[in-house]
Formats: sequence, C-alpha cells, structure tokens
Amino acid sequence: MAYDADLIVVGAGPGGYVAAIRAAQLGMKTMLVERDKLGGVCLNIGCIPSKALIHQAEIFRQIPDLQAMGIAVDASGLDYEKVYKKSRQAADKLSRGVQFLLDKNRVQIVKGEARLTGPQEVTLQDNRVFRGRHVLLATGSRPRALPEFPFDEERVLSSTGALMLQQLPKRLLIIGSGAIGVEFAHIMNAFGVEVTLVEVLDRILPVEDREVVEVLVAAFKKRGIRMLVSTKVVERQDDGTVFGITLEDAKGVRTRLEVDKVLVSVGRLPNTGGMGLEAAGIALDPGGFVTIGDWYQTSVPGVYAIGDIIRTPLLAHVASKEGEIAVEHMAGHNPVPRLPQNRIPGATYCEPQVASFGPTENKLKESGVPYAKATFPYRGTGKAVAIGQPEGLVKVLHDPDTKEILACHICGANATELIHEVLLAAQAELLPEDIAMMVHAHPTLSEAVMEAMRAAEGLAIHAP
Repeated sequence: MAYDADLIVVGAGPGGYVAAIRAAQLGMKTMLVERDKLGGVCLNIGCIPSKALIHQAEIFRQIPDLQAMGIAVDASGLDYEKVYKKSRQAADKLSRGVQFLLDKNRVQIVKGEARLTGPQEVTLQDNRVFRGRHVLLATGSRPRALPEFPFDEERVLSSTGALMLQQLPKRLLIIGSGAIGVEFAHIMNAFGVEVTLVEVLDRILPVEDREVVEVLVAAFKKRGIRMLVSTKVVERQDDGTVFGITLEDAKGVRTRLEVDKVLVSVGRLPNTGGMGLEAAGIALDPGGFVTIGDWYQTSVPGVYAIGDIIRTPLLAHVASKEGEIAVEHMAGHNPVPRLPQNRIPGATYCEPQVASFGPTENKLKESGVPYAKATFPYRGTGKAVAIGQPEGLVKVLHDPDTKEILACHICGANATELIHEVLLAAQAELLPEDIAMMVHAHPTLSEAVMEAMRAAEGLAIHAP
C-alpha cells in the first residue's frame, strides 16, 4: 500500500498541532487535517482569547487604585467592543504563529473535515482520500448544552458565544461553576455586569479543594458576585427580551430572578460523532469517549487518540503532552505510559487565581489515605500585602511518615505560576524540607510556598 504520510493527524488544536510538530522532529512525514482554524478551540475560542479578556478585566479593576492616587479616571466611556477586538488580535496572532511552526517543521496542512474510513485511511468531505502508516485522532470537544437552554449564541450562550460578545449585558446568569463559569463570572463582574453564578453541587469549583475555594468565595462575595450553590433551575420564562428564571435550592426554597443573558457552562462533549469511528472498529465508552491503551492506542492498531476525546482532564496542556507521548510511541521510542493523573496541574484564572495538582483533602479522607497538611496565608508575606492582594492560601498535603508531597492547592495572586515550584518538587521526589530550606527572594509571593513547606516541618516563621 502506498502511503501519503507516516502520520495523519486529525485536528489542529493544542494536542494535534504539537503532536504533528513532534512527529516531524522525529523524522516522520506528517500530514495535519483541520476543518477550521489552526490552534483549535483553545487558541481561537478558548484559553487564549479568554485570558486576553481576563487581563483587560484586571486592568479595569485597577481604576479605584488610580483614583486613590488622585488620578481622575472616567470609566463611563468603556467600549467593550474594543476589549473584544483585543482578545481576537491575541488569538489571530497566535494562530499565525502555529502556522509558522508547522511550516518550519514541514508539516503538510490539509483543510477539510475528515472521517476515518479504514485503519490507515481518512476521507474528507470532498472525497479526497489520504492514507497514513499511523493516524492520530485529536478532534477535541464542544460545549454541552442543557435541554431547557439550547444555545443560540445571542441570549443563551456557550463559552464560544460569551467570548464573542461585543456588548455587555446588564444581568447575566451563569449555570455551572467550573473553571469556565468562574472565569466568566470574574470577567463580567469586573466590567460591571450583575452576575449570578448557579451550581447544582455544594460549592463553586467543585473539583478543587474546599478550604482553598472558601478563599475565592469570600473574595467573590466582597465583589458582589452572587453565588447560589446546591441550586438548580426549575423554570424558564422568556418574553424575547428578558429571561424570568426560577431557582430551587436543596431545601426546596425557590428564588426568582430576571436576567438578560444566560451562559451555560456545564461541561463539554467529545467530538467523536460522524467520524466513522465505530464503523472502523474504534471502541467508544458510553459517553462517546474513545477508549485507549497506555500510549493512547485505540482498539484499532495504528490509530491513536488524545485530548478531549479520551477520558483524561480536558486541558490543553494535557492534550499536548499526550500527543508527544503518542507519536514517540509510534516512532519506536520508549516514552512513559500515560500521564499520571496526580501530577497534572489545573488552573483557574479568576481573581484571586486557583491552581492545584493531586487529590483534594476530601478525596484523601474518603479513600482512607493517611495524610498531613500544612497551610500558609498570603497575608503573611510582605509582597502580597505590598501589592494589595493579601487574599490567598497555600495548602500542601503530604504523607505523615515519608513526607512525600501528595498534593498542593493554592488560591491567590499568581497561583497559576506558583503551583509549578511544588509540582516540580513532587515530580523530582523532593520533600517539603527541600523547598523550606531553599532561599527564596524577598519580597516575592513564592515565599508563601516556602512558608507552607516550613509549616509542614513545624518551622514556619511568618505565620500570622
């Protein structure tokens, strides 16, 4: 059989394009098939534009600090359309950067929507057929809708519709308080939108550590973000302009509110439908996710799957690393099998930020794993006080006997950067004392990490 490429990658998101580049570096002739823009959801309608919005929201939130210095600032002229355009500029620039990297590595880019028509064959909508020694599926995911709130991207928004807003609503209901819901609550509130955040579980950011989330809850309350947990939507009325929403809490108490728009952020679904996977023999689980082996192989030899279409955390950095592991396995290298789930960092870019890796304290309790914990508040560090961001907590969970670092959870300024010092230590099998005794520059927020580790050793100096 004649092959068009050693590897055909379907999907050019952060999993697919990174895998394609790594395959090319390993000497594989690589083809990348993408139906839309290079960079996928993350770069075009996800991670990157949302962080551009968050950055601008944080600048806007600094106006009171400028006014406190006697600087006259008139915020009434806010033009949110310009904020939106700034976020699109960031996404477009990085998409062009991906194009450059693929060209540099001589990856062949093919535009089109592909389906698998054989173990080593993909067919595009225009009936072009390509064959590869290996095929890597990296088609990503899409927002999950609710039956009572189908997306129209005008008044009922997915994360995509929320990113594309060019005018702000006065009142916004956000259903679902995972990372996406919480980040948009932060953005919209910063620009003056009246935000109500509804979560069916008993706290916002339910996958994060309860004690750390309490810091964020206090900060959100102070900012006027309304959070209703253990609450569900039981009725929707719509006059074409305003939604009348009835909510019910765990005790059966009902609340009614009126909002202009609704953002539904209740998870994502894998893009595995309509690709001919089952007909090709690819095994899917009941949720539509592809089942995989240790190096992301599917049930069909030569076909691999990574990213949001498999049951691993739906995170861009996870997809990228999975792509590298998969192509290294194809190339006959000996990569480590799968990513260890307890060493994957998670990050939520609200204010204050939340970041973590490893199990929460509740999960350790439920599983009966012995642990000890150490915490240190941001207000105990000079830098946090000096920059006016003393709201924060570093929490470390470790084995009480061996002192092995099991997990770390941080809420506070720059938490999404600080988490990696602890993750690197855990990856390298260092102990709390190794970080505790390492000299940290003063004043820095990283001193909160050092002090938390000193607390694990009973040696905290600046504990309030």
